[in-house]
Amino acid sequence: MTLEILTSDLLSPVRHGFFTRRGGASSGIFAGLNCGHGSSDQTEAVALNRKRVADAMEVKTDALIGVHQVHSPIVVTVEEPMTGEKPRADAVVTATPGLALTILTADCQPVLFADPDANVIGAAHAGWRGALDGVLEATLVAMESLGAHRENTIAVIGPTISQSAYEVGPEFLDDFMASAPENSRFFANGQGDRLQFDLPAFGLHKLREAGVGHAGWTRHCTYSDPDRFYSYRRATHAKEADYGRLISAIRL
Repeated sequence: MTLEILTSDLLSPVRHGFFTRRGGASSGIFAGLNCGHGSSDQTEAVALNRKRVADAMEVKTDALIGVHQVHSPIVVTVEEPMTGEKPRADAVVTATPGLALTILTADCQPVLFADPDANVIGAAHAGWRGALDGVLEATLVAMESLGAHRENTIAVIGPTISQSAYEVGPEFLDDFMASAPENSRFFANGQGDRLQFDLPAFGLHKLREAGVGHAGWTRHCTYSDPDRFYSYRRATHAKEADYGRLISAIRL
């Protein structure tokens, strides 16, 4: 099966892709294009999957640049392929051609950034904690340090968990209300004391509030489409031992 790569017209003509799970070498609960070495999948299968992604992005495998994601607002600037242990961070930016910036997700938001005029790109992992703590704004600041202008920057959120699938408890709301009372609009009433959180709407709000020129979401829900996407929450509900990781990439 060939790879399925979702793209956004907003980011065109910058080379990018939100890869689905289709077209990979992994099997079992990881069936498809699992690109997460942090999973318990076979190392050889993950390596082959990543090689297929590198080929699709037309870069060498060592030019697939990623970080050790920790749900933080930390951003790393890269100028060359990484060697050794990955830095603990949740976003990466570059102005160097030939490097493909990547983010791994399984419900959290993968966000790809580009200022085509300045030839600066970025990629961020924005779960609820990272988005609340400012990883999207920090990515824009790091891009500006390389010559980008946020009013010229495009940011697109890829496949992520949608509001109908994201049930949370009342204590979850407290963190958002402490940050800004108007954040209550990203929550809807659920069953009993449960709430439904709109992660992509919150991500779009944070991007637009930060002043990006254009912001969008591909409108794909990871939880509700098991044939195309991995989902941490769906795997947890199914009592599966582990879950695959989707990869999103962008390059100059």
